[in-house]
Amino acid sequence: MTISAYQWTLSVIPASAVIALLPPPAYTHDEMPQITASAEHRIDSFRYVDFATRKTMQAWMKREDPDPIPWVPLSKPLRESRLCIVSSAALALHQDQPFDTDGERRNPWWGDPSYRELPAETRTGDVHVGHLHIDARAVERDLDCVMPLTRAAELVDEGVIGNLAPTHLTFMGYLLKTEEFLETSVQAMIERMRSEDVDVALLVPV
Repeated sequence: MTISAYQWTLSVIPASAVIALLPPPAYTHDEMPQITASAEHRIDSFRYVDFATRKTMQAWMKREDPDPIPWVPLSKPLRESRLCIVSSAALALHQDQPFDTDGERRNPWWGDPSYRELPAETRTGDVHVGHLHIDARAVERDLDCVMPLTRAAELVDEGVIGNLAPTHLTFMGYLLKTEEFLETSVQAMIERMRSEDVDVALLVPV
């Protein structure tokens, strides 16, 4: 369902936009080479749901056919483009309202459909994680594992990317019912990217 939200987003932002999907990280940049497939390193995506819900959702996932991704070619080189990062890690600045994790704990079928904005200068330690299905400790050690603003800034300095948008976006990726998210948050995120002349949307699903 989250992937559908990504696709819908890209289908309505300007034709100059392009999407890049990264694998869902659970560890810091420095730790990535040491990751193995052992049970110690696995994240339980169904930690806060009951047994019946877990089995139902796992069955749905196996039956779901992935939709095609509407890739959009860039209208100009990446080195001349403005980049906005969009992460599903549910990040909020400490001074902003956090995502509603209590609501999900009360009703595991519900997910917070809102979104938050982060300035390009946001770094590790500036945010609170409101996602119950990822290991927040990794984000507390290295924000770049879910919102790679430092790495993106380095690519700007190296001339790989033109520049970063002033604002970057984040939402909570656990959404079984996406209607409100698509109608409200996605529309608002699109308008924010348009207002800041974004050329490239880098999506980081977690």
